[in-house]
Amino acid sequence: MKKQVFLVVLGLMVGLTACASPTPTPVPAPKITVDGVWGRTSPMMAQAGAFYMVIHNTGTAADKLTGAKSTGCGSVELHETYQMDNGVMGMRPVTGGAIQVPANGQVELKAGGYHIMCIDKKADFTPGTKIPLTLVFEKSGEVNVTVDVRDQGM
Repeated sequence: MKKQVFLVVLGLMVGLTACASPTPTPVPAPKITVDGVWGRTSPMMAQAGAFYMVIHNTGTAADKLTGAKSTGCGSVELHETYQMDNGVMGMRPVTGGAIQVPANGQVELKAGGYHIMCIDKKADFTPGTKIPLTLVFEKSGEVNVTVDVRDQGM
């Protein structure tokens, strides 16, 4: 009898252990930080301004910058610079609508490359002006930064 009870209890323990959830495997995730955020000076009569920065991803999964918003702008767009057939440089919304940020990597938004356009400026882009900017990522959500308006090359 004792042997039968022991075998039943042992069987229940083995069965319960088999039904227990395995330890979850960590899901790869991006880890976004942003530095060197600045905007180029431009007179108030200019309707647009540009923002630049370096976006770092120290996480184990890639992410995408899908948009941005700011109270200092009527609208905000992700742009890229490209060379037209006639050799002249042009600017357009980012192909595919997002900027890739690789896992364990970075992307630099700079003059002549990717950048963020502030359309219908609501702020005067004079040296020392601070403009709030919210970056929107596919996986990381919103990241708030402050744009420091300054003269180029500083």
